[in-house]
Amino acid sequence: MKKILVIISLFCTFSFTGCAKEKDPFTADVIIYGGTSAAITAAVQVSRMGKTVIIVSPDKHLGGLSSGGLGFTDTGNKSVIGGLSREFYHKVFMHYQNPASWQWQKQAEFGNRGQGTPAMDHGERTMWVFEPHVAEQIFEDFVKTYNLKVYREEWLNRKDGVDKKDGKILSISTLSGKTFKGKVFIDVTYEGDLMAAAKVKYHVGREANSVYGEEWNGIQVGILHHGHNFKTNISPYVVPGNPSSGLLPGVSDKDPGKRGEGDKRVQAYCYRMCYTNNPDNRVPFPKPDGYDAKQYELLVRVFNSGWRETFHKFDLLPNSKTDINNHGPFSYDNIGMNYDYPEASYERRKEILKEHEKYQKGLAYFIANDSRVPADVQKQYNQWGLAKDEFKDNGNWPHQIYVREARRMIGKMVMTENEVMGKRKITNSVGMGSYTLDSHNAQRYVKPDGFVQNEGDIGVEPPYPYQISYDAIVPKKAECQNLLVPVCLSSSHIAYGSMRMEPVFMILGQSAATAAVQAIEKDQAVQDVDYSTLKARLVLDKMVLENKK
Repeated sequence: MKKILVIISLFCTFSFTGCAKEKDPFTADVIIYGGTSAAITAAVQVSRMGKTVIIVSPDKHLGGLSSGGLGFTDTGNKSVIGGLSREFYHKVFMHYQNPASWQWQKQAEFGNRGQGTPAMDHGERTMWVFEPHVAEQIFEDFVKTYNLKVYREEWLNRKDGVDKKDGKILSISTLSGKTFKGKVFIDVTYEGDLMAAAKVKYHVGREANSVYGEEWNGIQVGILHHGHNFKTNISPYVVPGNPSSGLLPGVSDKDPGKRGEGDKRVQAYCYRMCYTNNPDNRVPFPKPDGYDAKQYELLVRVFNSGWRETFHKFDLLPNSKTDINNHGPFSYDNIGMNYDYPEASYERRKEILKEHEKYQKGLAYFIANDSRVPADVQKQYNQWGLAKDEFKDNGNWPHQIYVREARRMIGKMVMTENEVMGKRKITNSVGMGSYTLDSHNAQRYVKPDGFVQNEGDIGVEPPYPYQISYDAIVPKKAECQNLLVPVCLSSSHIAYGSMRMEPVFMILGQSAATAAVQAIEKDQAVQDVDYSTLKARLVLDKMVLENKK
């Protein structure tokens, strides 16, 4: 009898039918594609609601831009940041309460300045400014706490890796040959690769103002809202004033178009660099392979015009570090060099990323070393260097570029500036935004008077925080019934400029996961989720869905 039981036991271990078997490691209720901050909040929410979840991440490092250098958070009005998003910033606060967290600087020496808010809010017990490795560790702690299953460096087979039938995704396959099966899928990538591979409609570039009845969309020739434009007359030609000598690098010879017209240009990307001025943690700026000082001739002319704002976006992080963003007419944004990125192959994207890295490393090396840089600027710049204890497996360089915008879904409804500016109401809010309608430059061109100018930089303040519709994170039902898209959500270019902030992505990731679980429980399409039930759960989980009366 004992022998028979052993044989049966062995049979059950290796058989696929007739006995209980080990769960398929590539199958879960919810499959999340991407490794951004929204991936983590979505996965945690699915787990908290009692369903199984797998994160399929093309990235090795989790957290996207939140762990990739953007530590000076674009908070907007932080009172509308709730749920797991706020929980993340609470965990940042708790980390920095430990004296051991202040290795390179005393806490009392930190200026406590955030973006429109104190960096550390003791009343709310939140902190909005942090080092990259701290953010990554918090995301990894979420993974460990909830025992989340994560497959890293798994790239979606964008050609034929989405198995779809009767309007539903059955599985997705990666280039390594793995196939992941689920009931609902969530695309949390900055590029919207799963969304596109699932044949969901989307848009790349700027819509004309006429498409959605907007004012601030499309080409913005002559609109100079921020300080990221040329304020003096500077020649774009190799020999100043001589068109026959050719244009300097980075200047387009194309007609910029007319204000309000649509185009396929994409606002500029950059890496958010983490520098330090602590000599014991500082790495000198490396000279990149292929360095060409001629790439930065325009900056020399900007300096010669009297411009001295090099350090205006050296936003301070704890431990004597910075989150460095683009600032000024010629800076870290590699304008015009990313137009094909959203739909490019993986190989082409790597080329674009490498070119951006070379441009920014070269710019840093140029400022630190070229004799034409003003001596006072160069002296101050050389007090800084790459932070030795950040991005240690990537030469101290961020592992995530700031993909400010790529594809944007054309979903069940499209968020536009009319909703963001409070001109049209939302009745099914799944989160709130509050940041400026913000776009970086999309092109550098020659004006009719023969001088250079940038175009695309916009900054328009919403009158108050606004609601984001559930219908903006789901496709049209006829296109796909079990996909949610909380990052490349359905939005016009200019509305996306406000919603494309990391706190909002974490909020929408959690909302998408909540809807996914409820769709599974009711065996229905994500478009048919009952909003009152969805709202009740989001409120229970401390999400902020409307302005307080």
